[in-house]
Amino acid sequence: MNKGCLIGLGVILLLMTGGLAIYFMNQGDGGPIQYESTKAEVKTILNKAVATGSIKPRLEVNVKPQVSGVVDQLYVEAGEQVKKGQKLAKIKLIPSEVNVNSARSNVELARIRVAESKRELERQKSVFGKKLDVEEAQRSYELAIQEEKRQQQLLDEGITSSQDYDRVKLDLDLKKNALDNAKLQSRNTLSQFESTLDIRQQELEAAINNLQLLKEGVTKSSRQVSNIVVATVDGMVLDVPVEEGSSVIERNNFNEGTSIAVIADMGNIIFEGNVDESDVGKLSEGMPLQLTVGAIPDEKFEAVLEFISPKGVEADGTVKFEIKAAIAARPGGAFLRAGYSGNGDIIISKRDSVVAVQERDVVYENDSTYVEIVVGDQDFEKKLIELGLSDGLYVEVVNGLDTTTQIKRRINPENEKKEG
Repeated sequence: MNKGCLIGLGVILLLMTGGLAIYFMNQGDGGPIQYESTKAEVKTILNKAVATGSIKPRLEVNVKPQVSGVVDQLYVEAGEQVKKGQKLAKIKLIPSEVNVNSARSNVELARIRVAESKRELERQKSVFGKKLDVEEAQRSYELAIQEEKRQQQLLDEGITSSQDYDRVKLDLDLKKNALDNAKLQSRNTLSQFESTLDIRQQELEAAINNLQLLKEGVTKSSRQVSNIVVATVDGMVLDVPVEEGSSVIERNNFNEGTSIAVIADMGNIIFEGNVDESDVGKLSEGMPLQLTVGAIPDEKFEAVLEFISPKGVEADGTVKFEIKAAIAARPGGAFLRAGYSGNGDIIISKRDSVVAVQERDVVYENDSTYVEIVVGDQDFEKKLIELGLSDGLYVEVVNGLDTTTQIKRRINPENEKKEG
């Protein structure tokens, strides 16, 4: 490359460098900032805590069968309204031979006990009728009567003393009390045998019903366990987690059992959520809550805070406290489904129809707060104001400003600093 080409290339690079420098200088000098003005507004200011959670029915019941087997028929579907006692499903029992044989043995044993109780009762009735268990007390009482008469005659003839007679009289009273107690004991013993027979007969009936239930799936007595699953409360069927042909297990001490249906009262629902520990100290039961549901974004639902958990739970590095709020009934309003997610705004404090300005237009300097009011074209003057409640976007002006005064709109504080 010759010397002329190198000089030409150098000149071109120098010109480009100078052009870029001039460009960036022009970009940095935008001229004086032109500020716009605005006015204070009449606003409702809310200070609130936000809770995230979901909609739940206050009463939700898992209906479980009282017997194990296979679902033979289902009578309801999710979404249906049911009444307490209404049939939900029929369970077909598939008994094992071991259980049937055990139930037969229990029936035979119960029959033997009934027969034995009947014999004992008949024997006691015979004893009671013949007064065999009070015979000795009766004889002692009769002898005491004869002795009292004899002592009375001796006393009348002056042969014995009144002290001797009193002892005999006392013995007579004791013998009479003993006879009364023996009669009472005899009646009580008879009643006890009658009660024992009653219990044995009930045990026999229960054993027969249990055997019939194992073999046929139903019992003659409605008081006994049945293979028909019924609703235990009024409400809406939220879910039927089984299908016809599914195997189900009864609820017992060792197993929770299989849920046949989930029923809830959808007329009484609550919002259950969590709030941050920084807000929980400001809350108290009875505070109003505005609920926004994700599935129904255009509507607000009113609720009242009714529970704040006394214990927090750590989640994602922060401590959360559970809350519950009763949702007010809205006849004819949108239907709230169980499980809807939502956000609850808990109103801590509220100012209705107050003068307010945007937080960005307020200047905080030491312990003072002020706005800059318009006094001329791009000419502003500081005006001290007293602030009240803030919602983070707008702040209440308690004193020093009205809605007619033009104030400086501080859009870009960084540019203001640069200008200064």
